[in-house]
Amino acid sequence: MRQFPPRSSRGQWPGTVLAREGASELLLAPPFRLDSKGGQQSRSRSLRQALDWLDGQPGGTWQERWAASGAEQAGRGWRDTAAAWLDAAGLLPPCDSQGRLLGAGLLLLICGDLIRPGPGWLLASSGLQLLTGEMARTRDPGGFAALRRECEAEQVSPLTRDLSLRRISVIMASKGGRVRDITAGDCLQLAAAAKSVEGKTRSTGMHFYQLLRAAGVLPPEAPASVRMFATRGQLTAEELIGQYGIECVPVRDLLVSYLSERHLASDYSTLRTIAHVLGKLFWRDLELHHPGISSLRLSPAEIAGWKDRITRKSPRGAAESARKAAANALFTVRAFYLDIAQWAVDDPSRWAQWAAPCPVRAEEIPHAKELSRRKARMDQRTRERLPVLPVLVWSAEDRRHAAADRLAACAAAAPGQTFTAGGQELRRAVMAKGGSVRAWAENPANGRRRDLTLEEHRAFWAWAAIEVLRHTGIRVEELTELSHHSLVQYRLPSTGEPIPLLQIAPSKTDAERLLVISPELADVLSAIITRIRGDDGAVPLVVAYDDNEKLWNPPMPLLFQRRLRSEDRPLSAQAIRELLNVALDESGLTDRSGQPLRFAPHDFRRMLITDAILHGMPPHIAQLVAGHKDINTTMGYKAVYPEEVISGHRAFIARRRALRPGAEYRTPTDAEWEEFLGHFERRKLALGDCGRAYGTNCIHEHSCVRCPMLRIDPAQRHRLREIRDSLSARIAEAEREGWTGEAEGLKVSLAAADSKLAQADTSITRRREAVSLGMPSFPDIAGRATVPGKEPR
Repeated sequence: MRQFPPRSSRGQWPGTVLAREGASELLLAPPFRLDSKGGQQSRSRSLRQALDWLDGQPGGTWQERWAASGAEQAGRGWRDTAAAWLDAAGLLPPCDSQGRLLGAGLLLLICGDLIRPGPGWLLASSGLQLLTGEMARTRDPGGFAALRRECEAEQVSPLTRDLSLRRISVIMASKGGRVRDITAGDCLQLAAAAKSVEGKTRSTGMHFYQLLRAAGVLPPEAPASVRMFATRGQLTAEELIGQYGIECVPVRDLLVSYLSERHLASDYSTLRTIAHVLGKLFWRDLELHHPGISSLRLSPAEIAGWKDRITRKSPRGAAESARKAAANALFTVRAFYLDIAQWAVDDPSRWAQWAAPCPVRAEEIPHAKELSRRKARMDQRTRERLPVLPVLVWSAEDRRHAAADRLAACAAAAPGQTFTAGGQELRRAVMAKGGSVRAWAENPANGRRRDLTLEEHRAFWAWAAIEVLRHTGIRVEELTELSHHSLVQYRLPSTGEPIPLLQIAPSKTDAERLLVISPELADVLSAIITRIRGDDGAVPLVVAYDDNEKLWNPPMPLLFQRRLRSEDRPLSAQAIRELLNVALDESGLTDRSGQPLRFAPHDFRRMLITDAILHGMPPHIAQLVAGHKDINTTMGYKAVYPEEVISGHRAFIARRRALRPGAEYRTPTDAEWEEFLGHFERRKLALGDCGRAYGTNCIHEHSCVRCPMLRIDPAQRHRLREIRDSLSARIAEAEREGWTGEAEGLKVSLAAADSKLAQADTSITRRREAVSLGMPSFPDIAGRATVPGKEPR
């Protein structure tokens, strides 16, 4: 409000100082005159009634008389106030005992700029539904026509368009002037009034600001988004501590000074955490349980009581959350006491009076135990999610293509027409209010309506987030900060070959890094840029809010952005997490307990590092890729797999055998070797192969259909089907003859035969889905590689 103050509606202007005769003459002449004779006569009577009411109020101008009438204080009951005055003065017609005709006359006074009601009254009052239309007809037809054309170009819904034009009309009615005279301060004042009248304002109600920006009404230095109006920004050290209501003023000043000292070496998120722990969890808790406390030198009883309370507090009731919160609180309090003691040596006049023994001992902070628990927990998450990552990737890719096909088919279909796309049969919905920006479809069976535009949006950005996260291993904050400027190119000095690189902006460790863009990642980035690029070929500039620092970043061509009405908005970290959850629900993946599996964005980072090191990447290179300052952090991300234990154990056995006498490892005789080879020959069966280990006998007495070690040969499927049919016939015979025991045994064999048939069908399907990639040949004379059956490119 200080940077963009609203225009003042006080004082005098030409319209408000008109005499009554001049006002009537102005408001009954064009452009206020109506074409309908009856409508004009009704409007004339209403204007005369409104002028009678205001003319009887004290004041030298129409605005002063309006302010003295008490109509704004009455709010929605302004008609009753005016009707009561007219009735007392004998000016209220018998046919209009409730003052219903006053609305048209008051509307003329507002549109003619004789009075300027406050924005709050205009938003809350009833009976002025024609305000937008009258403003567009009488005051600024060209300005409203330009705004409507902008709404059509942006494909804004009729509801959002009408509400935005209504808000703009309210600004003009309360501030005067035309559309081009509206300032950013006027919009800010209206947004505050709308919040006070309507509570939490809807996003559609704030679209008027973006509409004015798109139309070129607001200057370039105005806030880039109306969302910037609702953010507080960073709190000072006094505000951070002051919100906890600490009663001891010296201690409160000490905490403020402590935060001010830590400000230069800590980010804002860390400062907020320190203020919460020291201000609320530590000192305010001590004040509540020990009134009048004023010294950091705590007694053993005070220390024991506080530690007991802090370890029992749990916001969610979970033991893990309670233990972690208590450890962080103990660590912060210990650091506070030790910092005061150290600073007292450097600056005794300022800090020495507060130096006191630390109430938290080093052994009370379970740092090593907490790290071990976290390492085990994260390793288990990685081992559980890395094997199913290909399933998630395939599901996201398939869902993206299916959603795009359904959206394209719906756009091509006529309203009410049935279409089939993405493996589903749908019917394009018939909208009651005409066309819509979104594509809606219905299920012909149950009539359930679906927003195909939103489904395609979610499918694409979920796929894009999964692909970028799994190929780069960047943090989710770094993902949301990727911009078009992050794509850079490096040429090898030796060959001049261009290498595409992805520049990761400094985030957690305040250090940037460069990642090589793989061909798969290049395809993903290309699809993103193609989607968000404007008609002019440039990536739109968007402003993003830093949730950690509580600051708005300057406009940047961010890659993860979307078009929302007339505004380009970035995808936040929370939106990325929600998109991942939707993609996981669609994939059907579950954990060991059968619950839906959940991926956090950081899981992709751990999986990338684990997979890279397991496949031979040196740990110090993985450290550079991940952007860690300490290689131990990188190795902490790498999960331990059983294969490593097995390999290490086998290497140990090999070394032990090398040290033992060679006579203990004799060469097998010919008879032993023949016996070993004969074992594999005896495993050949009519239905396939037996998978039992060497030296073991058949435990099912050669009932191979029931044995889980039987590996079915797909070529023998017909033989297995004959066995199943024979079993079915024998079961029917046994039940007919009353052989109950025989039937029960045959049913077990029949179930096993059905299971073996399903295994054979799965194997056949997998072989059919195999794709032949061909065998590359040597390059021809032109240097182009050829593949048999394909033309060279």
